[in-house]
Amino acid sequence: MTLKRTPLYESHRRLGAKLVEFGGWEMPIQYTSIIEEHQTVRSSVGIFDVSHMGEIEITGPNALDLVQKLITNDASTLKDYQVLYSPMCYESGGTVDDLLVYKLPDRFLLVVNAANTEKDFAWVQQNAKGFSVTVKNVSADYGQIAIQGPQAPALLQPFTECPLKNLGYYWATQARVLGHTVLLSRTGYTGEDGFEIYAEPKVIVTLWDELVRAGAKPIGLGARDTLRFEAGMPLYGHELDEKTTPVEAGLGWTVKEKETNYNGKKILLAQKRQGTAKKLVGLKMLEPGVPRQGYKIFADGREVGAVTSGMFAPTVNAFLAMGFVSSDILPTALIEIEIRGQRKRAQLTKLPFYRGSVRR
Repeated sequence: MTLKRTPLYESHRRLGAKLVEFGGWEMPIQYTSIIEEHQTVRSSVGIFDVSHMGEIEITGPNALDLVQKLITNDASTLKDYQVLYSPMCYESGGTVDDLLVYKLPDRFLLVVNAANTEKDFAWVQQNAKGFSVTVKNVSADYGQIAIQGPQAPALLQPFTECPLKNLGYYWATQARVLGHTVLLSRTGYTGEDGFEIYAEPKVIVTLWDELVRAGAKPIGLGARDTLRFEAGMPLYGHELDEKTTPVEAGLGWTVKEKETNYNGKKILLAQKRQGTAKKLVGLKMLEPGVPRQGYKIFADGREVGAVTSGMFAPTVNAFLAMGFVSSDILPTALIEIEIRGQRKRAQLTKLPFYRGSVRR
């Protein structure tokens, strides 16, 4: 299979990135070390290539109606240039994907996970039947970079006339950056303050090179994962999938009692009212061992679930995990995770594991 490459592929090679396959793309996993890059974002500022993410555009008289059917959150209250996080579900309540919805003056822009772009586009098209809308996969029109960390505003401000201090969390704007018109939002996937920039692919190359020259440290997918993990953010294919509902995954706050009859509404609202058979929890290892996805979780000697994500968390300096367990587990239960045939003690801990510099 030929791997797809982002507009920044040559930039990554020049910077000495270790490139790996990710969701059908050839992407940088790291440039120096995952821990060093992780700590850079927590303490200063890093820059990520996220051009592999998918973009789906919805226009037309019924654009809002279609978005409302597709997502569990409520887009009806959005003002122009406001951004909304939401799962998109099947009729079963299982998750198609989690995404960002940009309310722009003339359209909605859905930003979806890279590996799910084709599946998501087909799902949106299927649901669009009967609506007066035009749906386009515009992923090839965009490159995307993320500037993340407590020093992100200071690094980016000299490059734009937009007063960044006035841009609220989960808001966007059309801005001039280095003389180019871009879509700039105060969003990210790290738990830190920061921005995401969408622009034509050739513009993204120019912006990347200039921001790196100005001191933004390139960050790979390895640290992107450890950062989102510490911040308790779900990753599709781990905490979310077609068999897992947003309510089970701790995202009940995104499931709204709106008038629209959205996919999975009846099941999801029932789960919010009545509870679920499984729930997502945080876990901290009390004995040496790395809890990996799929490892079994035990409570008082009985198997009660499995790890969805687990790794060393550099900021917290501990081996941590997220996983699904039976909802009847008591806080006092003796928790163990089976690692390579041996059960290692762990304890339940609150999510997120870490709260960063995000301005909410």
